[in-house]
Amino acid sequence: MDLSITIPEQELVERFVRSTGPGGQNVNKVATAVELRFDIAQSPSLPEAVRERLLSKRDRRVTTEGVLVISAQRFRTQERNREDARVRLAAFVDSGLRAPKPRIATKPSRASKERRLGAKRERSTTKRGRSQSNWD
Repeated sequence: MDLSITIPEQELVERFVRSTGPGGQNVNKVATAVELRFDIAQSPSLPEAVRERLLSKRDRRVTTEGVLVISAQRFRTQERNREDARVRLAAFVDSGLRAPKPRIATKPSRASKERRLGAKRERSTTKRGRSQSNWD
């Protein structure tokens, strides 16, 4: 099943700010960093199931109001940073497309329990041998 979601341009809010870090004389003059905002909670282009999965993620980029904030300043040009922010947005939305596989509880086999306990006994014997004074 191959799902794809298209997010219209008007649902994205871009703000251009100055990048942090080194950049020479250019860094204080040109706003190359991009802050991309996407309102997950109010977006009509997201199916309800995907919206719920994205909002339930414990991602620090999602605000309490349900707005995803992506800050891109990896590159020195505004265009590359815009592209980077959109790629990261697409990756985030894609991560919510598929429902997580339910975990199936399993029990350790009898043989694995036996191996573990045998290793514990061996280690215990080794340590007990060390504690007995051999230098009397």
